[in-house]
Amino acid sequence: MSRTLIHIVTDWPGHFPNGAATVNMLVEAGADVNARFTGPHTETPLHWAASSDDIEVIDALLDAGADIEAPGAVIASGTPLDDAVAFGQWNAARRLVERGAQTKLWHDAALGLLDHLKESFIGSTVPTPDEITKAFWCACYGGQKSTAEYLLEHDADINWIGYDKLPPLDTARRSNDCELVEWLRSRGALSAGDLG
Repeated sequence: MSRTLIHIVTDWPGHFPNGAATVNMLVEAGADVNARFTGPHTETPLHWAASSDDIEVIDALLDAGADIEAPGAVIASGTPLDDAVAFGQWNAARRLVERGAQTKLWHDAALGLLDHLKESFIGSTVPTPDEITKAFWCACYGGQKSTAEYLLEHDADINWIGYDKLPPLDTARRSNDCELVEWLRSRGALSAGDLG
């Protein structure tokens, strides 16, 4: 496995002293802002900064020309936004969206982007039941009651055992959103223990 100096600056847990300035210095010295990690995945430094919730370094990388839609994430070989949302790095995810990252249904759900999410249900190509259920789980993971309500109205499976082998109720508990948890329970959501 190999990584570049910019990867080291952006590596977990991120937020290294003078991280943005170091990125700028390395780029000025000729470092490739879109260099690929060589190993089980091919993440760029932007993927790593997104996974570390490091806003200053994200901005420095994007200002230096980092590809906001670069594939290669540890999450399904996707984009930096895929990593940020999947790892619950909400500041990074929101900054990437602000900077122009393209969202998918599950991103919109997890980030509470209800207006954008609703657009996916207009036209001839609407989300599949599986996509709706996975997005619902992500809404609960992100503590986003409004998008969870909308997706449940569109037949999301309220007790789907999703990522980390957790149903929506248990992942909502991890978001520490008591209102969302109570709403889910009022709609018949069960915990993993109750589902067997």
